[in-house]
Amino acid sequence: MKVGIVCPYDIGRPGGVQQLTGELARHLRERGDEVVFVGAGESWASDSHGLDDVTVPVGKATRVRANRSQAPLSLSPMPFSRVRRVLSKVDVVHVHEPLIPMVGWMGLSVDRPTVATFHADPRPWVTRFYRVVPWLGKKLGRCVLTAVSRVAAEPLPASWGEVRIVPNAVDVASYARSERRIERRVAFLGRDEPRKGLSLLLEAWPAVISVFPDAELIVMGPDRSDDGPGVEFMGPVTGEDKRRLLATSQVYVAPNLGGESFGIVVVEGMAAGCAVVTSDIPAFAEVGDEATLRVPAGDVAALSEVIVSLLSDPATARSLGDRGRARAAAFDWDNVVGRYRALYEEALS
Repeated sequence: MKVGIVCPYDIGRPGGVQQLTGELARHLRERGDEVVFVGAGESWASDSHGLDDVTVPVGKATRVRANRSQAPLSLSPMPFSRVRRVLSKVDVVHVHEPLIPMVGWMGLSVDRPTVATFHADPRPWVTRFYRVVPWLGKKLGRCVLTAVSRVAAEPLPASWGEVRIVPNAVDVASYARSERRIERRVAFLGRDEPRKGLSLLLEAWPAVISVFPDAELIVMGPDRSDDGPGVEFMGPVTGEDKRRLLATSQVYVAPNLGGESFGIVVVEGMAAGCAVVTSDIPAFAEVGDEATLRVPAGDVAALSEVIVSLLSDPATARSLGDRGRARAAAFDWDNVVGRYRALYEEALS
């Protein structure tokens, strides 16, 4: 089967959708399928999933404020004809975030069997927009629709048709490492944006240090110069370094404030065997279930208290990490890629 995968966000920048689509393409190729990867931006990131030979970048991306974040999108319509020409030669098109301009629109415009996957937890006005634009229903009603979670599926109108939940995925086995876990090491992974909650974690950290002066906070992704006591900013990290640092951390914290539809970082923390602490937003509750500890979003005192409690009780932290590993197995690529491939077959039929 020849599959065209379409990603609307800059494929040269880190992000959950970019990671998911890149890894999906790699797993399809490993199973013998051909892949053409179309994405915003001009080149793949250095951690490129081995897709350089099949990638079709559509041009420079622009940062656009959306959903309490900045989305790196390609807003030029110029590559429309080139993208349509490339995708017209595949058996099935898999468009991620099909309503995101311009690349999502390009993928949706091709007259081929199509699977459309929704990733976002959109703002209320976007949900209203879905319901008042009739041509959306006509177009998407001809697609096989999926969403990465119930949070992402809920805003979609019932008139568009059935929406299948197919979660994001990781290679769970790659997080099982031999490195020694370092007691009182806490990890954070994410972009340096207000909704990711890093500032709240840094605000909670002095209370942790007051109890455990030797505790350390490893921050992956952001690159700040204002390291406080026990805080080390790693900046952007490779996939290998990410897995190594998670494997050596006792606790992983995802203090996000909202705007999340899944939580791939939560899965990564669980797969690495960390004791995972998250905010109580719906997407993280859906992913973590009973394998994580949750605190009210934005509650600095509660966040510091639960971190201290886990650092004080290594046995409980290990037990929580074991539950996380078991839970993460549900999000392994061996389970997820087959589900997508079955939907491709359905679209073709």
